[in-house]
Amino acid sequence: FYRDDFTRHGLHPQVMGSELPDSIEDRHIVLIDDVIMSGRTIRAAMNELFDYGRPASITLISLLDIGRRELPIQPDLTGARLELEEGQLVKLSGPTPMTLTLA
Repeated sequence: FYRDDFTRHGLHPQVMGSELPDSIEDRHIVLIDDVIMSGRTIRAAMNELFDYGRPASITLISLLDIGRRELPIQPDLTGARLELEEGQLVKLSGPTPMTLTLA
């Protein structure tokens, strides 16, 4: 769980420290994000990874891409792209059944 905006929105889940069992040095890493929007969550996850070494590559996969980037981060593979109206949000619930709600 990575967030860079918790000082503005609060941090409600119970978050534990990061721990990787193996070195990521020169490894190919796959990051999976359910919904990518600004790119800030992925940037925070990448910053955490770099604390453990320098991977050979990082591949980003996202179930949903709703645009609105604030950083130059793009998924390598996306399940679907959604165009949302200003102020509209997407909420995923699941896993069984997986549901998508637009609010």
